[in-house]
Amino acid sequence: MFRKILYPTDYSDRSKKVLTYMKQFKDAGTEEVVILHVVDTRKLHIPEYAIKEISALGDKQASAAAEEANHMAKQLNDIGIRTMIRIEKGIPFKEILRVETEEAVSLIVIGSHGISNVENMLLGSVSEKVIRKAKGPVLVVR
Repeated sequence: MFRKILYPTDYSDRSKKVLTYMKQFKDAGTEEVVILHVVDTRKLHIPEYAIKEISALGDKQASAAAEEANHMAKQLNDIGIRTMIRIEKGIPFKEILRVETEEAVSLIVIGSHGISNVENMLLGSVSEKVIRKAKGPVLVVR
């Protein structure tokens, strides 16, 4: 039913809990999981004179994210689910929705709260925005 799943993660404890559920989808016919991490460019607030440092900081975050994603991918590959890793830069909910379309996924599985929980209570969480604007079904893991 859900052959290709998009798994956006910020590597918080909540989003890592989602990985447990992802493994259970194997028996339901899931063949591939797209692991997506978005480096939030809004949080790279550095003065204009330090533009090179912004790029380097974003690259460091992307490199660390890729390493974590590789660990998750290995766990899924070990049980027979193909994986693709995408590290994007931008505004998380917008990038999630863009990747949903590009990858033609049949389901998005996302944690209910990420790293910036207090900020999300004031501005609206990434998962809430994804639920409201996604084209396909979204499973939120609490």
